[in-house]
Amino acid sequence: MTQSLRDQLLGLGFKPAPKPEVRREAPSPAKRGAKPASRGEGGSGERPGRGDRSGKPGPGGREGGRGQPNSARHAKPGGGAGKRGEIDLAKAYAIRAQKEKEERIAAEAAKQEAARLKREARAKLHALLEGKALNREDADIARHFEYGGKIKRIYVTEEQLKQLNAGQLGVVQDNGRYLLVDAEMLAQAEAVFAAGVALKIDPNAPPSDDPYADPQYQVPDDLVW
Repeated sequence: MTQSLRDQLLGLGFKPAPKPEVRREAPSPAKRGAKPASRGEGGSGERPGRGDRSGKPGPGGREGGRGQPNSARHAKPGGGAGKRGEIDLAKAYAIRAQKEKEERIAAEAAKQEAARLKREARAKLHALLEGKALNREDADIARHFEYGGKIKRIYVTEEQLKQLNAGQLGVVQDNGRYLLVDAEMLAQAEAVFAAGVALKIDPNAPPSDDPYADPQYQVPDDLVW
C-alpha cells in the first residue's frame, strides 16, 4: 500500500506540528449573574456627601454639589488688615520722601541766598575801598600774617609797619589783593563784609598773639611758604 506523504515524513524522523492551544475566556459578570457595584450607598449611584446639580443642599450640607459660597471660598483670612497695613506703610514712605525733598529745596535755597548776600557784600566793599588804599610802591618790608588758614604777606614801609603793629592801620582783602587802610576805613570795611578783613591788630593784645609783628621775625623774600 502506498504510504502518504505524512507517513513518509514521520518515518524520516519529522515530528508532527503541535496543535494550537485554545484559550478559554473568563465569564463576564453578567454571565455569572453578578450585579454591578453601586457607586453610592444604597445603590443610588451618587457620590456620598454631594447633592444634585439643582442647587439643593446635598448630604454634606453643600449647595449645588459645592462647599461654601464663592465669596466665602475666595476670601483670605486677614487679607483686609494686610492690605491696610501696606497702604499705611506706602503713605508713610511718601510723606517722608516729600519731607526730605522739601528740606533739600530749603537747604539749596538758603545756600543760594547766602552766596547772593556774599556777592553783594563783596561788591559794596570793593566800592568802599576804591581809592582808599595806602599801599606804597616803595614799600620793601614784608609783613606776614595769617588769613584763611594760610600765611599771607603785604609790603609796607618802616613807618607803616609800626602803625600796623600799633593797630592804627589794617589789611583788607579785595578781589585777591591785600590793601593797607587806616583804622577808620578798616572799621567800615568790617561792617560791610567782616570776612574781608585780613589783618586787624588789637594794640592792647599781648605780642605773643601775633608772632609776625616783631621785625626780627621777618621772613626772607626768597623763602617759599
